[in-house]
Amino acid sequence: MSENSSVIIKWSGKNIPIDGLKDTTTVGDLKMIIEEKTCVKVERQKLLNLKLKGKAPGDEDLLTACNFKNKMKIMMMGSVEKEIEDVLTVPKDIGNVVNDLDDISEEVEIKLQNMQEHLAKIDRRVKEYSVKHFNDPRPGKKLLVLDIDYTLFDHRSNAEKAVELMRPYLHDFLALAYEFYDIVIWSATGMRWIEAKMKELGVTDNPRYKIAFFMDHGAMITVHTPHYGVIDTKPLGVIWGKYPEFYSSENTIMFDDLRRNFLMNPQNGLKIRPFRSAHQSRDSDVELKNLAAYLYAIKDKESFKDLKHKHWESYLSKSSALKSEYLQTFFAECKKFF
Repeated sequence: MSENSSVIIKWSGKNIPIDGLKDTTTVGDLKMIIEEKTCVKVERQKLLNLKLKGKAPGDEDLLTACNFKNKMKIMMMGSVEKEIEDVLTVPKDIGNVVNDLDDISEEVEIKLQNMQEHLAKIDRRVKEYSVKHFNDPRPGKKLLVLDIDYTLFDHRSNAEKAVELMRPYLHDFLALAYEFYDIVIWSATGMRWIEAKMKELGVTDNPRYKIAFFMDHGAMITVHTPHYGVIDTKPLGVIWGKYPEFYSSENTIMFDDLRRNFLMNPQNGLKIRPFRSAHQSRDSDVELKNLAAYLYAIKDKESFKDLKHKHWESYLSKSSALKSEYLQTFFAECKKFF
């Protein structure tokens, strides 16, 4: 390496040049420079194509020991703190129960849905928020709204490639769902991070299915609960208000690993098991494969209002859908990874 080598960091649609690298520059040193230029903290950075003997290097390793070349392009995944704090930070005033809120009463849920203050916030989002549009709604299709982190992707584990952190069966799940549902991705992070993750995972332009649109934290609202204080949540009313001729509480289902995210629409939410520790759990995780079957089992229902999605496994086990030729073919052909 020369005494003034450089790299280009590709992140969030940008090319960020970094000069002045030396023989003594470590991976950790490079990450510190990246943090200064992007505000993405060192611990949040994943340098996807920087390798040491075929593996991701440690922060203490010298760049000269890696597959480093002068002016090489390094792909980075990572999000600034302000974009991920809603996902990673548990509010101090609500204790450890914030991730599921399983003991909140139905009376509180109903009250939250009907409070004029919250309805006014939703109305403002309908008028002011712009979705990242890809494909028009399809008449007659139901709506599937999906979270990303811990739902489709393990965003905390380290890996050389994003696909290693992808939940098993993701693309088969989305391909089956697309036959009967329009698909929306709604994350509590920022739009740039959503776009980067979905592109890296091969979701955005996948030939097997199409995404209707992306939504980020800007479409969320805050609600105040009697026992847990202020909570950020994803009100489906924003989508229903923007597309009233296509989607409603009758035909919408949302998957999220945090129950608080569908607190405004508990009837429409299904709390998915979080996908963590991808390297250890990817060989045994079949959540998306089974949920694809559930989506198929309920696809012909005129309304979802009589369903209790928390009992989805019991519903599926009693359904004749599992014996259908369609699902038998699906199970025979589906793969853990694309």
